[in-house]
Amino acid sequence: MDKSMQVAGMGKSTRDAYSRAVCKLVEYYDKSPDLITEEELLDYFIFRQDVSEWAPATMRICYSGIKFFFLNILKREWHLLNVIHAKRGRHLPAVLSREEVHDLLGRVDTIHNQVFLKTVYSCGLRLQEALCLEIPDIDGPRHMIHVHRGKGAKDRNVPLPEATYQLLRRYWRTHQNKRFIFPAVGRGNNKGPVSRSPMSTGGVQGAFRRAKEETGIAKKGVSIHTLRHCYATHLLEAGVNLRAIQKYLGHSNIETTMIYLHLTNKGMEDAFQIINTIMIDEGEE
Repeated sequence: MDKSMQVAGMGKSTRDAYSRAVCKLVEYYDKSPDLITEEELLDYFIFRQDVSEWAPATMRICYSGIKFFFLNILKREWHLLNVIHAKRGRHLPAVLSREEVHDLLGRVDTIHNQVFLKTVYSCGLRLQEALCLEIPDIDGPRHMIHVHRGKGAKDRNVPLPEATYQLLRRYWRTHQNKRFIFPAVGRGNNKGPVSRSPMSTGGVQGAFRRAKEETGIAKKGVSIHTLRHCYATHLLEAGVNLRAIQKYLGHSNIETTMIYLHLTNKGMEDAFQIINTIMIDEGEE
């Protein structure tokens, strides 16, 4: 199944999620998936939705993974597989102010965690995209980062701020790894040229959590991915075109990017100013 998903252009995180969805189905019935009937599959979906009360996002992964498996691996031509879909829940992500972000990043322990998180925020990267950054991905003269195989296995270029570029240059000199910008930390805190893999998620997630607690941020749902939401929201507040933000984030659909319109009052404030100006002009005539 994994090879079929790779051929279909799916990223590793999507492949893992789909595989887990199929494994949970097999565990539920405790039998080979090729023995599961269409009626049993329907019962399983109903159970997960009504009894387990899985969230819409979890149900979408469940449907998509199982649908891919039964259609492409077992070659089932069931009507159920063509009609199932999960409703998209309306969920606004948590977002921090620019002041909160800078305060939080300033409290991150260790230089490699701090540089990593500043890069995530200032370039709007996903966690895995930042972890996998390699030396050739940094285009210094053009001040761009080439993101390889992001979500949906899509490549994109994102602007690299001068301050972040200089920060990355100084950080790289501390380890001089020939491949990775953020190499794994080995024995004796060794993250030099010998490291053959990128840094792990656990260490930087722990550093983020500690900094968040020290900052006193009480908002729910604040994680490293929140920095990406902050990037988009802060660009929008600064007047950057929504289409440009869509391109930088790697969104296929503009509707995905439009959610950030709900996270800022900038447009409303501008509208009030314009309305007030109009009324002043009317009164002067």
